Amino acid sequence: MKARLSALALALSSAVVPALAQEVNVYSHRQPELIQPLIDAFTAASGITVNIAFVDKGMVERLVAEGNRSPADLVLTVDIARLAEVVNAGVTQPVDSPVLQANIPAQYRDPGNQWFGLTSRARIIYASKDRVAEGEVTTYEDLADPKWKGRICSRSGTHDYNLALLGAIIAHDGAPAAKAWAEGLRANLARKPAGGDRDQVKAIWAGECDIALGNTYYMGQMLADPEQAEWANAVRIVFPAFAEGGTHMNISGVAMTRAAPNRDAALKLMEFLSSDEAQRIYAGTNHEFPVKPGVPVSALVASWGPFTPDSLPLTEIAAQRPVALKIMEEINFDG
Repeated sequence: MKARLSALALALSSAVVPALAQEVNVYSHRQPELIQPLIDAFTAASGITVNIAFVDKGMVERLVAEGNRSPADLVLTVDIARLAEVVNAGVTQPVDSPVLQANIPAQYRDPGNQWFGLTSRARIIYASKDRVAEGEVTTYEDLADPKWKGRICSRSGTHDYNLALLGAIIAHDGAPAAKAWAEGLRANLARKPAGGDRDQVKAIWAGECDIALGNTYYMGQMLADPEQAEWANAVRIVFPAFAEGGTHMNISGVAMTRAAPNRDAALKLMEFLSSDEAQRIYAGTNHEFPVKPGVPVSALVASWGPFTPDSLPLTEIAAQRPVALKIMEEINFDG
């Protein structure tokens, strides 16, 4: 059953929206098509309809403005800092669920049970198979080396994924070192930052640059697309590490809103998303890393080889977002 947007269309008005039995309303930072297979499986198993509104910007502001009248039960995000943002805005509520606590390891959930990670992804390097030798780049710090001048492509420095990476560098090495790194990376750019992660791979394929930062799961998505598979096959995945750490990780996650008119149904969806079935769908469809122990990654992801995830707590990365944003703006990374 396709997720329906009709219930959330009413949320844009000032009218009070009554709770609808056996429905869940979701505000999502994730593109609906990425989570549709999960929603279909949940509805088939539970009979509960899920209404998804894709809210790319202004989610916190909307939830604050709606207050207790909000129709949203759950928030789905693609970044730890966005999870922290909705919690800090006071628009979520704690969820005490033995199922969630059993399925999701402590490092992937809020100590106060305000948010729960659902998948993890690595921020890796896409490297040209033809122009970058094996072992030529091994750390994130390498990207600031002048040898890469004019050879790196990047999406906006103020995008969540890059801010999270810079936040991790701040947490590891301090703000001055992180600023110097960001300046070095900017000096090595082959072009002005633009597009998404897949656009950077296309640029490598086209010969505009030799390496770029990206999330692991985009490789799986490109290989499944007849047009983009050629781009993907032009690069190899490199799992870089911090000089004193592992590969940078981020998560997608879920939180229950403070208003949550359909709390019981929303809890069922949260618990389903942490289940073996949902985690396998995440792994097989989106090529993300399951957070539930024992659920294997897809065969494609496994083929990329092992790596050591960085042990830096996600909350530390989120806490550095304001400093990371200030640095990117100060050095005019996107200019």
